[in-house]
Amino acid sequence: MSLELGMTHEDFLTAFARRVENRWSLTERFGPTGHDCALLDRTSQPGKALCRVYASRPSQCRTWPFWQRNLVSRDAWERAQSATPCPGMNTGTFFPASSIVERLLADRANDAGTTQ
Repeated sequence: MSLELGMTHEDFLTAFARRVENRWSLTERFGPTGHDCALLDRTSQPGKALCRVYASRPSQCRTWPFWQRNLVSRDAWERAQSATPCPGMNTGTFFPASSIVERLLADRANDAGTTQ
């Protein structure tokens, strides 16, 4: 992420991260839309939320909002959407869980076939 921003690792940590117990976590800021990652840009293109390090974002960002705590119920999903508005939530095509599992298994089978 620091390379994508043209910063040293140390400067990146100072500007965008904080220690949480024994690991680093990206900082957040509270604004009109709720809690946003410090790397989320909502001003350069009004109406859009753009990640400043999209290509190198960590897995916590790649998997949001599909975290276990958000998937336990419709209420949990709606609380997550309200607290941390994600422009992609509740948009696009709905895929039932069975379809997602089928795609996952097919991808794994394809990956296994390419490594042999």
